[in-house]
Amino acid sequence: MLQRVEICGVDTAGLPKLTAKENEELMAALKAGDEEARNKFIVGNMRLVLSLVKRFWAKNANADDVFQAGCVGLIKAIDHFDTSFHVKFSTYAVPMILGEIKRYLRGGNSLRVSRSIRDTAYRILKVREKLEERDEEATIERIAQEMHVREREVVYALDAISDPVSLYDPVYNKSGDTLQLMDQIFDESQSDEIWTERVALREAMAKLDERERKILLLRYYEGKTQTEISAEVGISQAQVSRLEKNAIGSIRAEIS
Repeated sequence: MLQRVEICGVDTAGLPKLTAKENEELMAALKAGDEEARNKFIVGNMRLVLSLVKRFWAKNANADDVFQAGCVGLIKAIDHFDTSFHVKFSTYAVPMILGEIKRYLRGGNSLRVSRSIRDTAYRILKVREKLEERDEEATIERIAQEMHVREREVVYALDAISDPVSLYDPVYNKSGDTLQLMDQIFDESQSDEIWTERVALREAMAKLDERERKILLLRYYEGKTQTEISAEVGISQAQVSRLEKNAIGSIRAEIS
């Protein structure tokens, strides 16, 4: 998509800018049934839609269709916005606009978030704002305490309205060298170093005689004591101890 001045026949450069007071007055009027105020509010907030649509320029989607989907999200946000929550309209509308755009881009297969979960999330955002205004750290625990809910409810609600992130999203780009999110994901249990050590250990174990290998398997994989192993193998506990030490010494010498 190219950055265009006109989208869906709308001259985006000429879209009006509403002040916070004008937004509040129009919202109050449209909630009272004033259709003219509703139309003015929609047009006056199309800049919000446009600012979010720009995030999807690289998705190779039709600009007009994406903008229309964003406007549908804007209208849904207007219809469902509850002024009693005392949350800024933009705070409420952004997730709904993004959700509608992503539904369009994913062919309508996205997961729907229930109204109750969205409302909980917006109350959480309001509490977070209040905590930050008081210079308090707005942690999940602190927000949950303030709202008298469980921490997992806070996490779940915020996750429900958060933007999905692709593993292929770039997180750094310089001189054509792009670093993607998936490049930052690291499983310490599957590192090259650990994998190499496992191969070396397997090869060292294979060089032990059968009895030494069995003693190590019983001792370190099944967690048995030397006394239990001695009864199972049919030798004394002292012999088990000696064979175990010899086997470990052989392995260390092999992989060092």
